[in-house]
Amino acid sequence: MIQEYQIRVLPVQAASTQTIIEYLAREKGLDARTVKSLRVLRRSIDARQRTIYVNLSVRAYINEMPTDDEYVHTEYPDVSGKPRVIVVGAGPGGLFAALRLIELGLCPIVIERGKNVHDRKKDMAAISKTHKVDADSNYCFGEGGAGAFSDGKLYTRSKKRGNISKILNVFCQHGAPTSILSDSHPHIGTDKLPRVIENMRNTILKSGGEVHFQMRMERLMIHENHVVGIEAVSLVTGEQCHFRGPVILATGHSARDVYRYLANANILIEPKGIAVGVRLEHPSMLIDQIQYHNKQGRGKYLPAAEYSFTTQVEGRGVYSFCMCPGGFVIPAATGPQQIVVNGMSPSNRGTQWSNSGMVVEIRPEDIDEVTLKMDNDVDAGSDCQSLRMMRFQEQLEKNCWQQGNMRQTAPAQRMADFVNKRLSYDLPASSYAPGLISSPLHFWLPPFIASRLLQGFKQFGKTSHGFLTNDAVLIAVETRTSSPVRILRNPDNLEHVQIQGLYPCGEGAGYAGGIVSAGVDGERCAECCAQLMQEG
Repeated sequence: MIQEYQIRVLPVQAASTQTIIEYLAREKGLDARTVKSLRVLRRSIDARQRTIYVNLSVRAYINEMPTDDEYVHTEYPDVSGKPRVIVVGAGPGGLFAALRLIELGLCPIVIERGKNVHDRKKDMAAISKTHKVDADSNYCFGEGGAGAFSDGKLYTRSKKRGNISKILNVFCQHGAPTSILSDSHPHIGTDKLPRVIENMRNTILKSGGEVHFQMRMERLMIHENHVVGIEAVSLVTGEQCHFRGPVILATGHSARDVYRYLANANILIEPKGIAVGVRLEHPSMLIDQIQYHNKQGRGKYLPAAEYSFTTQVEGRGVYSFCMCPGGFVIPAATGPQQIVVNGMSPSNRGTQWSNSGMVVEIRPEDIDEVTLKMDNDVDAGSDCQSLRMMRFQEQLEKNCWQQGNMRQTAPAQRMADFVNKRLSYDLPASSYAPGLISSPLHFWLPPFIASRLLQGFKQFGKTSHGFLTNDAVLIAVETRTSSPVRILRNPDNLEHVQIQGLYPCGEGAGYAGGIVSAGVDGERCAECCAQLMQEG
């Protein structure tokens, strides 16, 4: 017999399967000896009051054992010799597009400008040591995309766009912990996600697909408004290569060379709103104390605490983004003369720091030519209006690099000093490996960002006592929250509005906002591409 229960227990009672069974025996009248197995279907923490509870949905197997796995398996057939589809980018959008194509009997040819997930680690480590960024292998470019080494959070609000549970189950099939199926805010961890990504690549290869690393797309091959393939260059040999087939374009939100190519080729794109600000880093113990209402912090049975803040200041949203409890702040630039910061957490979320992006909503109408003349030395690449949000990102990142002594040393300021417009004469210890330099962020950040952040911090400090403190540090600058452009596509078949056989996909195309939503969009693009090929 199988019974399901909704229970509300203390953290110590939720700590193990055995303690949950003991609770069920005591509170629900079960004979603990008859419970042969127990699965947690849903888990969330309620920390609104001083007494912390864990809400659980559990399935008890009474006098029987489960006959199925905890996750749903997907079958991947051999697609050797089947019609080919070119997938540009091996981030979550591209990987899930490739896997879905295999399910549908098509052969994916994955083109990735960066290195495989193992080798790109060396290039990322070199950023902190040499302060130099490999423009094709970094925290954004390479197998797994930006998500591979930036925490691995799987929470998404995009419930209406596709099958989220399918994405999570595919992750489990490739080695992710099954806890992601039950946690309200699922998370794999930057130490475990690379192996999962490697396993996904191996599934593509075993099924007859291809994956080409260090192969950068140069242009689309277009005949009579129909994509027939791509031209690419090997970054190892310099050889020009041609790959023929329809194209799923999943290049990620930092592929600025792709955006420039599209704009210069008159392939329709438009500017898209983004959010810009800083990384805010607190001691993790302080966040635990605040969120769990306990001077002792989280204790033995609770995870590192998360937070989420949002408010409106002068008609624009100010909010926390990509919160990384027990994590690190990392250098996420994708080229020279840039400082960009992001956050990540290992699976145990066990460092002494917690960080999140603290960003201000910016809309295309907020950026005009006056704003874009903040730094006349920045190479705009193209003066077309569709790239103005990208140009603004570039200028801010270069300005930040100049403030950081033209290295990856990030300009930073204590939180209360920023709010009170004071210079920080020293800075707290930080997880940011390339190092920090004290800088008056309140002075040189664009006023429409700095003033809104300042007001937002004041409001968050009133909401959460102790949050606004000089023990926290602002690290500049967070700019890569999403794509600065949208590559226009037909909402019905997801083809580009102008070019047939081209499927703009995921975060880079402006249609996703994280690992799961990018994966969902990748599957949808694969399905639309397959349908069109069958009809043709």
